[in-house]
Amino acid sequence: MSIRRQRVLMFDSGSGGLSVARAVREQFGGVTDLVYAADTAGFPYGRWSEVMLVRRILKVMRELITAVQPDCVVIACNTASTLALDVLREEFRVPFVGTVPAIKPAAAQTQTGVIGVLATPGTVKREYTRTLIHTYAFHCKVLLHGAPNLAEIAERKLAGEAVDPADLLAEIKPVFRMRGGNKTDVVVLGCTHYPLLLDELKQVAPWPVEWIDPAPAIARRTAFILADRGAHSQPGEGGSISPDTVVLTSNPAGGQLPAGFKAMGFSTLKVLDIPV
Repeated sequence: MSIRRQRVLMFDSGSGGLSVARAVREQFGGVTDLVYAADTAGFPYGRWSEVMLVRRILKVMRELITAVQPDCVVIACNTASTLALDVLREEFRVPFVGTVPAIKPAAAQTQTGVIGVLATPGTVKREYTRTLIHTYAFHCKVLLHGAPNLAEIAERKLAGEAVDPADLLAEIKPVFRMRGGNKTDVVVLGCTHYPLLLDELKQVAPWPVEWIDPAPAIARRTAFILADRGAHSQPGEGGSISPDTVVLTSNPAGGQLPAGFKAMGFSTLKVLDIPV
């Protein structure tokens, strides 16, 4: 009897998870189905209080899991992962892969001992982030910066707008510093939106650094979980949403699938009206 392919649900507040979706597609070579969900009605997550954001994520995830019936959920959002990942794992039986700032590999790679961490203001405030620093980078000088507009700049780029180099430099400049005669030599991209701006970041950076994108590691972890799970089921057991679909929680501009998603191989748009 035939079996359906494994299905991954990719979740973010906006389009940033496309950087992870790209890595997952490369990891699986097209043998795994992918559904992308963006809580566009709730974007940006940085403006939410912690209690209300956890409630929001749980509400959206209940509807998504029912509709998609995934074998694995990738939370391609640092803010959601550092705040709600444990709650999600308690609430649902499906396995979750989270996204956290790649501070451990940064501490292993730095030669100068000066590390920059670019994240959203919400991720910067999380105790989870500071615990990562204390655990893995206690011997380094870590420049932790909550970039207030960087995720929105990435969203605008995907919508076809030009990126202003001056605006971009203002967002990242706080992590480029000299400490004890040493410069920052590694910068962690602590939001999945940020790798979508990597070419522009390299152009405006005050000096060359190693940029750490967590997406490849997330893709490898997803592959490990699916291999361990052996999540094959009978045809028809999948949800009502087909593969290569983008699910949004609000209507996009023009009512059309945004071009950035089309470029990543998504072909269908589905709107789940989940008001804030």
